[in-house]
Amino acid sequence: MAVSLTRLSWLALLDRVAIGVSGLCVVHCLATSVLLALASTAGGMLLHPLFHEVGLVGAIGLGAVALGQGALRHEMLMPAAMGSLGLGVMAGALTLHDAGGHAEALWTIVGVSLLAFGHRLNRLALD
Repeated sequence: MAVSLTRLSWLALLDRVAIGVSGLCVVHCLATSVLLALASTAGGMLLHPLFHEVGLVGAIGLGAVALGQGALRHEMLMPAAMGSLGLGVMAGALTLHDAGGHAEALWTIVGVSLLAFGHRLNRLALD
């Protein structure tokens, strides 16, 4: 039985994937803090700036497609605005890498939460 994704269900699927990736980012941030406390070698690898830069580029790509297409479809800007705010906070968090402490992880979690909320609003507007 072949499953055909309509444009609407495709956008909803993109939002689900983006929410899942946001959840994985939160788990990554929390796990990194724990791993850093337990083993500095593993924590150092996961805290490498390139890891976070690639993740942000992926989040921007998913957000642009899912939230942008959603905004065009349901003509509501709030989901895209909320997601953009989250992406901005995530980008700002990258500048805190050398600040020490857990500031980068904290602000990344805030940004990811805002981004996931934007995707959730997008899904609700599409339904």
